Amino acid sequence: MSKEQPAQSVGPAQQGGAVVVDADAELKAALAEAQQQASQNRDGYLRMAAELDNLRKRSQRDLENAHKFALERFLAELLPVRDSLEMGIASADTTAAGLKEGMDMTLKLLATALERSGVSEFSPARGESFNSELHEAMALQESNEARPGTVLQTVQKGYQLNGRLLRPARVIVAKTPDAAA
Repeated sequence: MSKEQPAQSVGPAQQGGAVVVDADAELKAALAEAQQQASQNRDGYLRMAAELDNLRKRSQRDLENAHKFALERFLAELLPVRDSLEMGIASADTTAAGLKEGMDMTLKLLATALERSGVSEFSPARGESFNSELHEAMALQESNEARPGTVLQTVQKGYQLNGRLLRPARVIVAKTPDAAA
């Protein structure tokens, strides 16, 4: 039996060398697969990190806009108050100097409060081109002096909140006179 033992021990040793080569190939294939998986995981992580950063920036912008325009509806309701005060001042009698002075002071306070809140007023000048984004045409009026499509008169001032239109200026717009008249 001792003669067979060396023959048997030589056979598996040679086969063992082939098994080692196969194990190396398997390890290399497993390593390549693991590296590919790691690369995919890294790409996925980078994409998710970028998406999270974009979401954070978008949320920050939305929050800033919410703070910037939070008072929009409230301020829109205050504008008629300002208009009423302006009309009262315009129609105040000179004998009611105290009333006029009080209304002037109230109007100044309101104007300051609106200004601090980011509200700016604008009033189109006579002859300025009608701008449908900023103006609301209340009427068309024939005019020989003004070009058609220009502002003849501002009926009510317009207002913007931090550059966004809050209320358009209400205007009377010039049109070409009828030839029949």
